[in-house]
Amino acid sequence: MTVSYRQPGVVLTDRHFTVPLDHDDPAGETIGLYAREVVAGDKAHQELPWLVYLQGGPGFGANRFVGKGAWLGRALKEFRVLLLDQRGTGHSTPANRQTLPLRGGPAAQADYLTHFRADSIVRDCEAIRREVTGGAPWTVLGQSFGGFCTVNYLSAAPEGLTAAIVTGGLPSLDAHADDVYRAAYPRIERKVAAHYARYPQDVERARRIADHLLAHEVVLPNGYRLTAEAFQSLGIVLGGSEGSHRLHYLLEDAFVRTPQGPALSDAFQEEVQGLLSYAGHPLYALVHEAIYGQDARATAWSAERVRAEFPQFDAAKTLAGDGPLLFTGETIHPWMFDCDPALRPLRETADLLAARTDWTPLYDPARLAANEVPVAAAVYHDDMYVDTAHSLATARAIRGLRTWVTDEFEHDGVRAGGPRVLDRLLALTRDEA
Repeated sequence: MTVSYRQPGVVLTDRHFTVPLDHDDPAGETIGLYAREVVAGDKAHQELPWLVYLQGGPGFGANRFVGKGAWLGRALKEFRVLLLDQRGTGHSTPANRQTLPLRGGPAAQADYLTHFRADSIVRDCEAIRREVTGGAPWTVLGQSFGGFCTVNYLSAAPEGLTAAIVTGGLPSLDAHADDVYRAAYPRIERKVAAHYARYPQDVERARRIADHLLAHEVVLPNGYRLTAEAFQSLGIVLGGSEGSHRLHYLLEDAFVRTPQGPALSDAFQEEVQGLLSYAGHPLYALVHEAIYGQDARATAWSAERVRAEFPQFDAAKTLAGDGPLLFTGETIHPWMFDCDPALRPLRETADLLAARTDWTPLYDPARLAANEVPVAAAVYHDDMYVDTAHSLATARAIRGLRTWVTDEFEHDGVRAGGPRVLDRLLALTRDEA
């Protein structure tokens, strides 16, 4: 059953689908997918081409827009838009600490989660496309991890695409997770240096907070154990357009005086737990490194292992000297499954996923080299989350792909730049720019 309703300037329709858990076993277990159809109010009865949006992540449902926010207004000038909650996210069949025990023990849970990578998401898109468009191809817009899915789409089912747009999400076609993180830590360090150059007062503030956490056990109101390493992971915000400013405002209000001495304020703790908790998107932590698994090598907690090659990120060593504390970025570590109550029951499941050696390739270099689908990609010059060199190498490997390399935006450019970013990329797919 579909239900339609209105917001300012748009008509929304809830769409529900049933797809195989394993597309190689179409008669087997099924899961539910949810997507929200959006069309401009004055075009609600028109025949329009379709654009499907693949959210970044992994593990996040599609944006919940009100009206024509961000890039959506530009898209609605010519498309019906389908905002897909990728499998396991949003209003689709969930995968979290509450539901995964229905699968059985950790081994069964890990087996289940192998079906939540880009290849399965693309096969979902192809399954529902026939129902949504009657079989006609559509345009895909992939943000961040959604871009990884888009490159898989070009590899596996290009016949389903009229055009493809990628924003901040061209993956390496062959890098192991170790290569990804070995490139990531220097980028993160540059972002931290830029933050401290903008807000030099934050150097001492960050050191003071980390020193407090090394000396005290702090448990946030939601049960999250806030360690120095966990505090450092707040650096994930530095990859966004407003992230440096957001981190600054967080740090300036960290402490209050109490009868027992200085303590981390309730306000600070409340905001920190919202930033660190994976309760709303546990798949991000569970399958994040698996999105780089493409061969017989285990990911084996890659970000944690590679971090050891960059001792400047060690909080205790930093505080023993007088240097600035380095924050970390988009990295997942085993200690997160000890600190976060939303992840604790899934620690063994995560360990089993990290140990798997049966990952299959996600991209087809030969097919990409022969690509005929119009493709455009925004590559952000010093993207903290996706390595620029890796992205440009992939851009060269996909026949006909046109890039817009810019330092005007951070990784969230399609949100911050809104209509202008999408307009530029659509023009590139049409040879109009």
